Amino acid sequence: MEIPTIATIRAARQALEGLVVETPVWRWSNQDVTQALGAATQVYLKLELFQHTGTFKPRGALTVMCNLDHAALAKGVTAVSAGNHAIAVAFAAQLLGTTAKVVMPKTANAFRVATCRAYGAEVELVENVTVAFERVKQIQVEEERHFVHPFEGFHTILGTATLGLEFCTQVENLDAVIIPIGGGGLIAGMATAIKQMQPDCLIFGVEPVGADSMHRSFAAGSPQAIPAVHTIADSLGAPHAAPYSFSLCQRFVDELIFVTDAEIRQAMALLFRSMKLAVEPAGATATAALWGPLRERLRGKRVGVIVCGANIDLATFTAHISAAEAESAQQA
Repeated sequence: MEIPTIATIRAARQALEGLVVETPVWRWSNQDVTQALGAATQVYLKLELFQHTGTFKPRGALTVMCNLDHAALAKGVTAVSAGNHAIAVAFAAQLLGTTAKVVMPKTANAFRVATCRAYGAEVELVENVTVAFERVKQIQVEEERHFVHPFEGFHTILGTATLGLEFCTQVENLDAVIIPIGGGGLIAGMATAIKQMQPDCLIFGVEPVGADSMHRSFAAGSPQAIPAVHTIADSLGAPHAAPYSFSLCQRFVDELIFVTDAEIRQAMALLFRSMKLAVEPAGATATAALWGPLRERLRGKRVGVIVCGANIDLATFTAHISAAEAESAQQA
């Protein structure tokens, strides 16, 4: 198995210069942190929601597409996604002067579908994510478009590794980094970079209870699928793990953590109230883990938290915040 080296990751980041932005890191140090985690805990938010298209996804999509030859790129690309990866592929295709046909489940957020189309992509809506993967295979054969995988493959992982490289360059001597997991492409790439640059840093992967493909895969020792996705964090709703990204997670990820939808909603409300960040559920998942199951374990540590995306419409965001407030009122 080929593992991206730091030199390879640096070269990939250089190749993305001008195509992606170096997203900022913010030291979260107000009374919310002090009261919940203690004054000695240092929390560093990697604000990848400020990346082009609102998530980390362009890093992988652009790295894949920039490594296609001219003939392959000219034929166009295809992708499958509940939203964020499809948006990133549409953006990358427009940026690189080619076309994109993306397949999305009918349950995909209407805002994300509209955003894909605004970037010029042709969008097909199908019954669910499983059917979407089947349809995209047909498109590959019939139209000879290159399939840009949402979380698997060397160049996809190389792209997400540039995020880990950036973070380690921006913040030294981290004790732990908390990273959301969908299919595993983000954490595979980030963990590969972080463990080579800061070997003592613990990598915690976070999954919603209703989308546990990586937990199942770790337990089985091989990539596993899930029968259905049941979580508000639809961006993390990959139907299965995949061999290459799973193998990197096995090697570099220290532990997997679960969070509930209620914990995710509370984290969304916290980020909005405390940091003025309006994030999608997936973007709040790492924060939910720090405020929930990892709170005592990471007290007094230097902790990195990945805020991975913010593609959400106002009505859906408001509904989640209202639900979080209602839950808090019931607990009071």
